[in-house]
Amino acid sequence: MIRVLLVDDQPLIRSGFRALLDLEDDIEVVAEAADGQECLVLVKEHQPDVALVDIRMPVMDGIEATRRIAADPALAGVHVVMLTNYGMDEYVFEALRAGAAGFLVKDVLPDDFLHSVRVAARGDALLAPTLTRRLIDRYVTQLSPARTGSGLESLTAREREAVALAAHGLSNDEIAGRLVISPATAKTHINRAMAKLHARDRAQLVVLAYQCGLVTPRGT
Repeated sequence: MIRVLLVDDQPLIRSGFRALLDLEDDIEVVAEAADGQECLVLVKEHQPDVALVDIRMPVMDGIEATRRIAADPALAGVHVVMLTNYGMDEYVFEALRAGAAGFLVKDVLPDDFLHSVRVAARGDALLAPTLTRRLIDRYVTQLSPARTGSGLESLTAREREAVALAAHGLSNDEIAGRLVISPATAKTHINRAMAKLHARDRAQLVVLAYQCGLVTPRGT
């Protein structure tokens, strides 16, 4: 059973998402919160698999809540997915840097929404290639180069290749096809790279790939 925490200051948004989730046999909404501070209390209490968190909320915004969740080793199993609107790319990018596993726009189609919850629960990143490229193109050049080279020397050549492909939005299956390896091997390369670069999840690995200079905006 996938346990979900809904966090949004708009009751109508929460009720809409809950109505969809409640229809699924493999998903359970364990709690709802209206701001980031309440989110932190409930995430510790319920230890959900997925926390769907709005970016902009009163009291404490979603980015700060995500940062605190990511920093708590006891909450390592919680995958935060940010809920956002178009036109808020800078907040989304900050959320990914803070530790979010990905993001969803609030007008997402119901089937895509449910699929995304299941993907996040598996520990995979929700990084739609088109939106991710736009985020990277716009914001990666503003990042401090302080992390350039950090940890890259520890990656094998194959791990570098796998991370570079992941940074361009490819799934493990697609990476496997490009590198002519099995999906399991592709996943192993990604997991080892995450461990070596101290990335909490795949989303942070992608951000680090750009910060470290392994890949560059608009690169192929």
